[in-house]
Amino acid sequence: MAAVSQRLWAPRAWIGGRWRERVLLVVGDDGCWDEVAPDVAAPENAAAIDGPVLPGLVDAHSHAFQRAFAGLAERRDAAHDDFWSWRDRMYGVAVRVTPEQLRAIAAHLYVELLAGGYTQVCEFHYLQHDLDGRPYADPATLSHALVDAAAEAGIGLTMLPALYERAGFTAPALRPDQRRFGTSVDDVLALQQAVRGPLVNAGVAVHSLRAARPESLLALAARSRGPLHMHVAEQTAEVDDCLAATGCRPIEWLARHAPLDARWHLVHATHSVPAEIEAVAAKGAGVVLCPGTEGNLGDGLCDLPGWLAAGVPLAIGSDSQVTRAWPEELRWLECGQRVALHRRNVAAAPETEPSTAARLFERMLAGGGAAAGFERWGLQRGARADVLVVDTREPALRGLPADHVLDGIVFTAPARPFARVMVAGRWRPLRDGSIADRFDAAMHALWPPAGPPARRKGDRG
Repeated sequence: MAAVSQRLWAPRAWIGGRWRERVLLVVGDDGCWDEVAPDVAAPENAAAIDGPVLPGLVDAHSHAFQRAFAGLAERRDAAHDDFWSWRDRMYGVAVRVTPEQLRAIAAHLYVELLAGGYTQVCEFHYLQHDLDGRPYADPATLSHALVDAAAEAGIGLTMLPALYERAGFTAPALRPDQRRFGTSVDDVLALQQAVRGPLVNAGVAVHSLRAARPESLLALAARSRGPLHMHVAEQTAEVDDCLAATGCRPIEWLARHAPLDARWHLVHATHSVPAEIEAVAAKGAGVVLCPGTEGNLGDGLCDLPGWLAAGVPLAIGSDSQVTRAWPEELRWLECGQRVALHRRNVAAAPETEPSTAARLFERMLAGGGAAAGFERWGLQRGARADVLVVDTREPALRGLPADHVLDGIVFTAPARPFARVMVAGRWRPLRDGSIADRFDAAMHALWPPAGPPARRKGDRG
């Protein structure tokens, strides 16, 4: 449904990396901004917005089905627990969720993401086949479930069907509990073409170097269009395995052998060395950070000062859905660095942007738009008309000077900082009882009283 042309007026809005006063926002019939003009007296024919306005951010890395596992892996039943044991338990969702359950889970998640300040989500989609591992009659059945969920919630969606061929560098095939993931280059390209929707676009993904043969990765890069996302260097074990199999670290291998450019978005990139950062910067590729998940899974801390100093495009993602709001992700990102480096305001740039929150927000705004496949993003003419209305009556934001509101949103942890959210010129509900009820039903079906599966021993695939 097309947006209705409308005129809005905000007392303050975030434009070009700073707050501007008295801003006229005109939405065109196509749901994009026709005009963004600061320093305009409130027109009589414009609807006044009650509060400061921010552009929505892109959630640049999501596995929607993992929302059904959030909170269910926070107990340790063995001597050791890490990413790999978490992953084995997470597969308990992956091997059982049905298309109807996926739609219910994703719709609930997408409403939560809207409330958390995201207006577009990049769905890194590797759950493809029926429960027995055979393709559905329509191979895009689970893709359609996600598209339908996004339409119901009202969020924008970038679908990223993933290439997934093997369980590890030396494995010839997938493990039995990965049976729903398998795809070829042709499969991925067909899935990219299959998704349709008014707020839907598509790129492609490669699950990881360990899960895709080099020749397939290169073929997909050559034959596809749009953004290309890829997990890389999330775990130290992955780095070690890559070194053993190829003689290179993961990011190093990509910089040497893959046609890295602005299409590419490296997800996590947690374990890097300075030469790899320099190589990524020289190629123009981006990096997607997921600090909530990286902290929850014990992945480690990225070299945030290195990525910032090199000017690499950065985006933020919710990944495993343990956090579903960008203020919390940015707080995790900065506070992790503070703990590791014994410093404060690590991401700030005193000469150009002394506000840590502002610098991170602006970098994620630009990098997220690119990761989702948009040439323009934010409060600018021609970009999609997405806005977040800040609730300055939220207790954690009360009393803050106007220029410190963004700092407060990130670092004083308000529970619900956004009063209203607009996507493509339409206000979206931030709660939906019927969606929540269907999510409850899906969760009850997936997790009967016996609860989630215990950890299992598995190889590192």
